Amino acid sequence: MTRAEHLAWCKERALEYLSKGDLASAVASMGSDLTKHPETGCNNALMHLGMIHIINNNRDAIKAWIEGFN
Repeated sequence: MTRAEHLAWCKERALEYLSKGDLASAVASMGSDLTKHPETGCNNALMHLGMIHIINNNRDAIKAWIEGFN
């Protein structure tokens, strides 16, 4: 799987959780799935940003966070 394909898969899975209103699983899924390919990853600072959006119950910010990975 190419980096681009893997990244698209990560986003698709995370956005599926988000569409169901599960903000925490959306962020956790994105962070976890990014570590499953040697050319992608998610550092602690980015995960903390995602968690702040969960705490603020900000669905739109989480969507932008997920879609912002490139």
